[in-house]
Amino acid sequence: MIKIKNLKKQYGTDSAACIVLNKINLELPEKKFIAITGKSGSGKTTLINMI
Repeated sequence: MIKIKNLKKQYGTDSAACIVLNKINLELPEKKFIAITGKSGSGKTTLINMI
């Protein structure tokens, strides 16, 4: 199982930050097929790369 708690990703500095992922919490079970869906630019690839 993969557990993710309070995952955050931002680009830029604190004063001019672009928050891409904010407080993401997931539990992904073993041996299951998972689909991540969403609009273009919503952070799907960033999430997968961080995992």
